[in-house]
This record gives sequence, structure tokens and C-alpha cells, in this order.
Amino acid sequence: MQTEIVKKEQIDLLVDALNHDEVIAFPTETVFGLGIVYDSMRAMERLKWAKQRPETKPFTLMVADVSWIEQFALTKESDWKVIQKFMPGALTLIFKRKEEVDARITNGYDTIGIRFPDDAFVLELIKKVGKPLLVPSANLSGMPAATSTQEVLDQLDGRISYVVDGICEAKEASTIISLVEETPVLIRQGKITLAEIEEALL
Repeated sequence: MQTEIVKKEQIDLLVDALNHDEVIAFPTETVFGLGIVYDSMRAMERLKWAKQRPETKPFTLMVADVSWIEQFALTKESDWKVIQKFMPGALTLIFKRKEEVDARITNGYDTIGIRFPDDAFVLELIKKVGKPLLVPSANLSGMPAATSTQEVLDQLDGRISYVVDGICEAKEASTIISLVEETPVLIRQGKITLAEIEEALL
């Protein structure tokens, strides 16, 4: 397989690739992400192979609207204070997974990480696909997340179908916060801080 560089204007090509179980890379407002359609197990295997990802580590679900969150997650009333203040944005929230959601999507975990990105192109891509994407960072497992097209190719050339030409200005992955318990728990620090999350819950 040869990884092809494409422009954002070729979005329909990318939608078709996603709908045919292919793995693509694209810039977001944080770092480059690797995307697949969330409910394709064939694409999931390709994504794990591309990243050399440990079987035990789940992928983030990327949505195009906050209304999609309740299809997959059990939310508390207080969670919506955080969602409404910080989404779309550079934040991944972890919730309890709804029982009816296929556990293979979360690698068997009873929790699910969800991100609603603040990037017009990525949102258009997800909307055109018509369903969420699973989107980890674009890198080989254990390596730095890519923030440019060349960095994606340096690690993943020949492992994915397409990479969207671009560069990430933030160069920092999203903050990850667990809202599973009553008190929010910081999993990974990004631009948004735990203190800001706690303030939103007051």
C-alpha cells in the first residue's frame, strides 16, 4: 500500500475511503488523528495494525454534535455543564458506556472516551460520513503524535490509505477528563485544565 497525500477539497474521496473500511489521517485543532468509521471491525483491525496499538487500549469516539453523545454514553446532569462550556474543543471526556453499545468499540471497557472537535473540516468529514469516527492520534504506538503531513508519513507511510495535507497549530493533544465518578479525574493534561473543569461544575 502507498499512502497518498490529498487536499481537504477531496473530502468526498475521504468519505468514500472511510465507508470502505480504510484508515485515513487528518489534521485537527490539536494533533493529526487517524480515523475510521466507528462500527467497522475490519477497519478497526487495520487501525490497530497501522498504529501497532496494544489490544488493551481503546480509541476515542469523535462526534459531530453534542446530541450524538447520549447515543453512546451514560451522562449525569452535571456532565452537561462541562459539555456545553468546552465542546466543541480540545477535550476528550470519558463516560460510562451504554450497555447496548458494542463492547468491541471500546476494547471491552465499560467506559467510552468522546471528543467533539473544534475543526470545521473534521466536523464536515464526520457529518458527510453520517456516523462517528474512532480517532486516535496519528503515530506509531509509543511515538510522538504527528502534527504535520510529513510527520505522519515518517511514521505511517504505507500503513494507511490517505493523509490530508495540513499542519496542526496547537501541537498538543486534547485534555482527557473522566466524568465517570461524581468528581472529575484528570487523565491527560492538555490546553484545558482540571481547575477549569471543576469551575464549570460549580
